[in-house]
Formats: sequence, structure tokens, C-alpha cells
Amino acid sequence: MEKQKSKNKIIISSLIMATILWFVIFVLKPFNFWIEMGVSILVLVMVALFSEKNLISFRNIKLRHILIGIISAIILYFVFYAGNIISGYLFPFKDAQIASVYSNRAQGNSLLIGALLLFIIGPGEEIYWRGFIQNNLAKKFGEDKGYIFATLLYAGVHIITLNFMLVVAALVCGIYWGWIYKKEKSLVPIIISHAIWDFTVFVLFPLM
Repeated sequence: MEKQKSKNKIIISSLIMATILWFVIFVLKPFNFWIEMGVSILVLVMVALFSEKNLISFRNIKLRHILIGIISAIILYFVFYAGNIISGYLFPFKDAQIASVYSNRAQGNSLLIGALLLFIIGPGEEIYWRGFIQNNLAKKFGEDKGYIFATLLYAGVHIITLNFMLVVAALVCGIYWGWIYKKEKSLVPIIISHAIWDFTVFVLFPLM
């Protein structure tokens, strides 16, 4: 019981920390966006690993999970491609808000940004948000509620950025990757999916 209470405190504290970090990264912007993002994700992953030593395990990597990761990343890219077009008719502020996110590309070269997205930011977000937050919420409230709560928290943290389009993007991604994690019970496909999607949408084929 005491151990669970301690873990609950770590989860709540880490969520508060994530909100503060997102505010610093997206609103205050005191330093290089990509370095801040990479360091922040590493901090959250370290907190998660402190709470759960065996959080990350790649012993039983299946070809199925690798394929799901690659294919799901491609599908999600085209979902966002279509969403980018459709949202232009619905939200007159869409371009300005998306441009504010893409403007961060000026703070690093493609090699640095790509490396951080592929090996730290994408994988780290999945380890923390799905592997730690969603997994623990699922244990406490059941898989379906845990999935819903984790998705809402993932999107909710982005509200601090005051960027509506970013919040919607986070909600869509949270629903998508959270569902894959719920079905596959493995971090492998969503780590691959998130890393490839990040790299594609920011480096290979930006949406604007």
C-alpha cells in the first residue's frame, strides 16, 4: 500500500513537472527548443525509470511490432496531411499556430533535430506517456479508463502552450498511440511509430 502511494505521488509530481516543462519550452522559450525538449523528455523518462526499474524491455521484439510501428507512422502522417488541409477551412488561425511550432526548426540543423526526434524525443515521450502514465492508470482504473485518462492528460499538458492546433494534434496522437499500446501491450510499435512520424513531419516532409 505504501509503495503504491509513493508511486502515485511520483506520477502526480511528474505530471506537474511535465506541465511546467512544456510551459517553459513552448511559452517562455529561454533556450534552444530542441535541446530543451530533449533534456525535458530525458528528465521525465528518468523519473519514470526511478519509479519502475523494469519499465523498458526489448527482449521480445516481434517483426509484427516493427511493421505496425512503420505502417502506423505512415498512416498518421497522412491523417495529419489531410487534417492540415481540412482545418484550414475550419480555423482561420490554423496557419499561424502551426507556423509557430514549425518556426522552431530554425533553432537547429536537420541532423540535430532528426537525431533528437528519432532517438530521444519520440521514444522518450512514449516511454513516459504510454509506458509509465497510461500503464499505471490502466492498472488503477482498468485498461479503457486508463487509456482515456492518459490521452486526456497528454493533450491537457499541451493546453499550457495556448496553441489550440497543438492541443488537437496531441489529442489525436494520444488517441492513436494510446490505442496501439492498449492493443499490443508493447512499447516497441509506438516508439517506432512516434519516432518515424516526428522525423517525417518535422524533417522529411513538413506540413508547411
